[in-house]
Amino acid sequence: MFHVLVSDAISSIGLKPLLESSNVQVVQKKIDEVEDLTRFDALLVRSATKVTNDLLEKMTNLKIVGRAGVGVDNIDVEAATKHGIVVINAPNGNTISTAEHTFAMMMALLRHIPQANVSVKSGEWNRSAYVGTELYGKELGIIGLGRIGGEIAKRAKAFGMTVHVFDPFLTKERAKKIGVNSYSLDELLTNADIITVHTPLTKETRGLLGKENLAKTKQGVYLLNCARGGIIDEEALIEFIEKGHVRGVALDVFEVEPPVHNKLLEYEQVIVTPHLGASTKEAQLNVASQVAEEVLKFLDGHPVSSSINLPTLSKEIYEKIQPFYKLAKKIGSLGSQCMKEPVAEIEIAYEGSVGELETAFITKSFLSAFLNERIASTVNEVNAGIIASERGINYSEKIVSNTSGYENCISITIKGETNSFNVKATYIPHFGERIIEINGYDIDFYPTGVLLYIQHIDQPGVIGRVGNVLGEHHVNIATMQVGRKEAGGEAIMMLSFDKPLDEALIQKLSSFDDIVSIRTIYL
Repeated sequence: MFHVLVSDAISSIGLKPLLESSNVQVVQKKIDEVEDLTRFDALLVRSATKVTNDLLEKMTNLKIVGRAGVGVDNIDVEAATKHGIVVINAPNGNTISTAEHTFAMMMALLRHIPQANVSVKSGEWNRSAYVGTELYGKELGIIGLGRIGGEIAKRAKAFGMTVHVFDPFLTKERAKKIGVNSYSLDELLTNADIITVHTPLTKETRGLLGKENLAKTKQGVYLLNCARGGIIDEEALIEFIEKGHVRGVALDVFEVEPPVHNKLLEYEQVIVTPHLGASTKEAQLNVASQVAEEVLKFLDGHPVSSSINLPTLSKEIYEKIQPFYKLAKKIGSLGSQCMKEPVAEIEIAYEGSVGELETAFITKSFLSAFLNERIASTVNEVNAGIIASERGINYSEKIVSNTSGYENCISITIKGETNSFNVKATYIPHFGERIIEINGYDIDFYPTGVLLYIQHIDQPGVIGRVGNVLGEHHVNIATMQVGRKEAGGEAIMMLSFDKPLDEALIQKLSSFDDIVSIRTIYL
C-alpha cells in the first residue's frame, strides 16, 4: 500500500486516478495537520505548500513530489534531487487555456471591448468612439512557437490571418508543415500588425521588446504578453504608447505582480487581466489529473514523462554521473547561445572514462539545457528527447576511441541550416570543468559566469584594442583565453567578467574591422 499526502486544495475529480487505485491511500491534509510525515511515499502540492529541504528530511520515505501546475518555485528541486526524490509537474495542462486567453485578449484589444463595456455601463451609447479593427487579413507575429504559440497559430489561421514566427529552433521544413512564415526577429517586428510573445523569461528574453526593438515595429502596432512579465520592457512600452507608435497593448503578466502603482494601468489603450492565462476550470482539472496519473505511474514502477530533475538513481551512480551531468548542462547552454539559427542535428561523442557511465542521462542533460534557452515550457532529462523530436532536431550519441589526450572528453557537434558549432569539454577531478576546443580552435577556460566570445582576425593589436576599450569603460577582465589555427587567419578570444557588459560597449567592440563576431554568453 502506497501513501500519498495531498497538502493543498486539489479537486477530488482531479485526484480520481489515485483515489480509485486499490493500492494507494490518499490523505488530504495540510502539512502542519499531519502527525507522522515519515509514512508518505508521495506528496502532491499546488503553490501553497513550500517543499523545503527541512520538510524533505522529515519525509524520510518520500519518493516523488507532484506539482499540480507548471511552475515549481515553491519546491527545492536541488534538495529533492540530492534526497533521490523525483519532482514532477503538469507542463501541458494549461496550453489551451493560455492560448485561448491570448486570443480573447487579442480580439478584445482590437475591438475595444473592455472600454466599450465600461462606457455602456456608465450610461453612454457612443458607438463611434469604439470603431474596431478586424483580425482578418492582418499579419500576426508570434515570438516563440512552443505548444502555446502553436495553438495560437492554428486559431489565427482560422481567422484568416497571416502568421509570422520568430523561433531560433523553427526549421523551414516545420514552418512549412505548420503553415507559418519563419522570420528573423527584425523581419517579424517590421512586418507584423499584431505581436504576441510566448517565450520563457531568460537573460536573453528579458526586455526583448525594449526601446531598440519597439522602434522597429510598425506604426500603430498592437502588442500582447500573456507569457512572462519582463519580456516587454514596461518603461520603453510607456514611451512608445505616449508617442502614439503603439496603438494598443494587452497584458496578462507584469514585471512586478500585482502591478501596484504601474503607470501602464492609466492608459485607456492598455487592457489588462490579473495573470489569468491558466485560470480555467478545465486547466485546473487538467493539471491535477496529469500529476495524479504521473504519480500513479511512478508508484506502479513505470517511467514518468514530466520529471524536472534526474530520474531516481542509486547514490553511487548519482555521485559518478554528477560532474558530467553538470558539465553537459554548461555545454548545452553554451551551444544554444552560440548557435543562433534553426538546428537540424546534434551529435554527441564520449571519449574515455565518461563513456563507461550512464551516457543517456548525460545526453539528455545536454539536450535539456540546450532547449531550455528557447523553449517556454519546462524541458528536462526525461522529456528532452521528445521535445527535440517535436522541434525536428535529430540527435545521436556514440562512444569513440580516446584521441583527445584527456582522461575523459565530451564532444558536441550542432548542425544548423547554414552553419555548425563544435565544442569539446572535459572534467578533471579537483580541477573542475574545462572547455578545451571551440570550432577547431584549441582553448582552455572554465565555463561559468559572464563570457564574451569574440571571433577575430589574427592581427597585431586586436587583443590590445579590446583590452583598451574595456579599460576605458572600467570593466575588469577576470580571465582571458585565446586560440588560433594559423598566424594571420581567424582566431578567437574568450573573456570572462564578474558582471554583465553594457550593450553599448558590445556595439563599440563590434565596430572594429578586425572583429568578425561577438557573442555574450551567460552560464
